[in-house]
Amino acid sequence: MTSPSESSEEIRSAVPYGTPDAPRIAVRGEAHLEVDPEIARIGITVSARGTDRRDALTDLTRRNTTALDLVKTYGDAVEKLETGAFSITPELTKHGRGERIRAYHGRVHITAELTDFTALGELTTRLADLDLTRVDGPWWALRPDSPAHRQARQQAVREAVQRAREYAEALGTTLAALVELADIGAENAHPYGMEAQATRSMRTMAFDAAAPEGAPALDLEPERQHVYAQVNARFTMSPPVL
Repeated sequence: MTSPSESSEEIRSAVPYGTPDAPRIAVRGEAHLEVDPEIARIGITVSARGTDRRDALTDLTRRNTTALDLVKTYGDAVEKLETGAFSITPELTKHGRGERIRAYHGRVHITAELTDFTALGELTTRLADLDLTRVDGPWWALRPDSPAHRQARQQAVREAVQRAREYAEALGTTLAALVELADIGAENAHPYGMEAQATRSMRTMAFDAAAPEGAPALDLEPERQHVYAQVNARFTMSPPVL
């Protein structure tokens, strides 16, 4: 059990304010980088329709295999290839008594992630040229471990130190020690600009299988990515002479 004097001392030491002998400066460091994307994702939807369930499944399986084989021919340019969802849905007649099936609709959703943006334009066009195939995207992005994130964080820290140093110089003194450095995300705040970043990186283009025979490859211009970082920092400084 702590004594009242010990509790008071702990409270005083936990207060995030300075003292006349050790004034504190609290600043925020920010960084905004604009960099080229590292990966591009496209969504591929393969469809089939038939009056017989087995025929619809057979057509869907064949078209799905064709799409997958086409993507795989691009080798190392494709970093990831995943099948997301499959569905076969009966379509009922709108008129008449009872539940009479008019047709069956099948769909398979595929996601491909590419690192070669030259191959991306050609692959997108070739996929859109397949029967009953829809292509969505591209969605441009950075990898989670991209060096750009580290660069932005380091730049935000340097900016915080520089800002604190300028405040101290305005008082005719210097920084003494770093007391705290906190990432904004650790304090349940949203880094400035993240909403805008998500909006810019989710721009979508859709292509249906209506391209003419031997359609030229699309010229897709990679969308620049915006990386943001923010930190809060507290420093002590030598007592200024006011």
